[in-house]
Amino acid sequence: MSDEIVENLLYEKISALIAAARGQVRSAVNQVMVLTYWQIDRFIVEDEQAGEAQAEYGKAVLQGLSQRLLSEFGKGFNVRNLRNMRQFYLIFPNWNAVRSDLNWTLK
Repeated sequence: MSDEIVENLLYEKISALIAAARGQVRSAVNQVMVLTYWQIDRFIVEDEQAGEAQAEYGKAVLQGLSQRLLSEFGKGFNVRNLRNMRQFYLIFPNWNAVRSDLNWTLK
């Protein structure tokens, strides 16, 4: 076999391995992020809202929380996203249901 053929075969094996690893990393990151957001949801609903769909004290807590999270962690934690996270938990209060119903978290 020529050096070029050996190099091409080796490249194909290595590039396939790297592509597969990157896919696994993306999947793992997605699953960890979904779990993290679900836990944020749980904290907001259970700890701050005593399990109710909305807190009695209105928007002030989410607004303040959003500002602090945005300043430390950057985009993704605006009030609208926190409300969406809260709604996500209200729809899926059981983490095992999230894992089984949202099959993309397992890929």
